[in-house]
Amino acid sequence: MEGRRPTADSRSQFWLMCMRCCVLAGCVDVALFFIFHYLGSPILAWINVFSGPMYAIAWWALKTRRNVLALTLIWIEVLIHATLGSLLIGWEAGFYYYLLMFIPALFAGNRSYRRAALTVVALWLFYIGLAVATHLVEPVQPISENARLALYLFNLTVLFGMSSYLSMYYMMTVRRAHRSLSRMATTDPLTLLYNRGYMVELAGRHIAEREHGGRRLAFLLMDVDHFKQVNDLHGHDCGDRVLSQVGALLREALREGDSVGRWGGEEFLALLPGADTRQATQVAERVRQAVAGYDWSLYGLHAPVTLSIGVSEHQAGEMLSDSLNRADAALYAGKHGGRNRVEVALETEQQSAAGSQAG
Repeated sequence: MEGRRPTADSRSQFWLMCMRCCVLAGCVDVALFFIFHYLGSPILAWINVFSGPMYAIAWWALKTRRNVLALTLIWIEVLIHATLGSLLIGWEAGFYYYLLMFIPALFAGNRSYRRAALTVVALWLFYIGLAVATHLVEPVQPISENARLALYLFNLTVLFGMSSYLSMYYMMTVRRAHRSLSRMATTDPLTLLYNRGYMVELAGRHIAEREHGGRRLAFLLMDVDHFKQVNDLHGHDCGDRVLSQVGALLREALREGDSVGRWGGEEFLALLPGADTRQATQVAERVRQAVAGYDWSLYGLHAPVTLSIGVSEHQAGEMLSDSLNRADAALYAGKHGGRNRVEVALETEQQSAAGSQAG
């Protein structure tokens, strides 16, 4: 059974990384050309003359989505380079390091993890065979001990540089994917507001803070008036655009630090930390005016889009559902009262008793 396949986005990031590696490898080949000429190894020097164009062609192939051609060229170049470098100069020169760069790339770019694992096994067998061969056969073009050490340090430096770059690139890709998944898990895709699940989680945090002597907390439960008529008369695409614009207007009209999400359908919920009923009512009125005052003719509508809003303040000992039920009752009181209005929830018995004691 094959493993999970990389996503299209991760694969596109992989091919972009390969293009950058081709540029880096080409630069390394230019450096090696001069190094081998200096060391008196013309065979390896001229190999780099051919290696540079191979990486250039591989880069072009990746850019034009000829990925199989590109990978074939890269494989051929690295295998030949590592093999000849090890046999001509010796294992101690460190050319085998370049073979190791294939291992993370195989798993990152292969559609099948099983195929990648088999390729890694084949690479390991080649690696072992090359190591044995260099220990059984004397170097064809031996160089001095100091020159071999300098070449080893050069190859080691290239390995560290490329490994560091690949690791950083993979980590950046993973972090981008994590942020994307986090947004998908908490965001409504249509309005780009928080979704219902995250709003419940966020409200729970605020309520827990409130119960431990934290700030006051108010809720605005908002519903688009006559939204069914928008869908029926102008189509669901228009309705989606209206909801998206309502979401944008809510973000602009609320205070900094407030949170707003799509509660379901054409309903929205806003959390107002630190707000009492009076302050929440003022914010709700500002929201209502912002939506009603928008130029909805831009969407082909002949009448303005309006909101009915129910306001409730969380009371000590209340569950989230209690506060929202009171806001919902206020919302529907506003619906029955003519729509496009703000209604404040009735006080709970505890709240009324506290008010009487204070009086």
